[in-house]
Amino acid sequence: MVSGCDQCGKSFTLKSTLKTHQLTHSGLRLFSCDQCGKRFTLKGNLKAHQLIHSGLKPFSCDQCEKSFSHSSDLRKHQLIHSGLKPFSCDQCGKSFARKATLKAHQLIHSEGKPFSCDQCVKTFGEHELLIHQCPHSGRKSYHCDFCGKAFKNQTNRNRHQRIHTGQDVYVCNHCGNLFVHYAQFKAHEATHTGVKPYHPDQCGKGFSSTASLKAHQRVHTGKRPYRCDECSKTFRLSGSLKQHQRSHTRKQRNGEVCKDWCQ
Repeated sequence: MVSGCDQCGKSFTLKSTLKTHQLTHSGLRLFSCDQCGKRFTLKGNLKAHQLIHSGLKPFSCDQCEKSFSHSSDLRKHQLIHSGLKPFSCDQCGKSFARKATLKAHQLIHSEGKPFSCDQCVKTFGEHELLIHQCPHSGRKSYHCDFCGKAFKNQTNRNRHQRIHTGQDVYVCNHCGNLFVHYAQFKAHEATHTGVKPYHPDQCGKGFSSTASLKAHQRVHTGKRPYRCDECSKTFRLSGSLKQHQRSHTRKQRNGEVCKDWCQ
């Protein structure tokens, strides 16, 4: 028997599934995270959220070394490797791999964002522009509440502060160093033990982390999974892509046409 939701009309074959769905309309958030107190309507959403605290990132990209807490984040990331750009601007036709990138681009066309960054093409409200320009200027406007260390953005500042609060921090038993990322913690531990358990099939070289192994394997496979959105040039390492993209930024800032990169 098919049951329909009286709020939105969506149909379900199981009554239990309908009841679970109806919670999304009730506004009730019955499931609470014991780490941060954030509340959720569905138990599944709580479990997905708790992966953030655990440090586990079980969804790995088969093209590069990146891993993610949620399968949806992995799917978004994989669009970068596919070369697909399904999100198109209805103002100028330019296409993007991610919806968020399209939205950021559309600010260029928005009359409500009159302040333009003189380092790139983005436009903002006056206060948003000041925040955006920090990475360009090298300013570090976000300071740690505990030690005063400065950061270019709020995300990095908040991540650093976990070292002081002890929340979700990994402690090295050999030297006492603290890490907020599990992968960095395991790679650091290997510097003490000398253990390099990860070996490529093609040669006998050893690596202390799967990330380093995957990066090395591209030497053998020839894969270049990082693609420049501006000129489609590809790279083996994400760091090489970032270095290349700065060439475009400098040329745009100087009003030049990047002929040498985009031909």
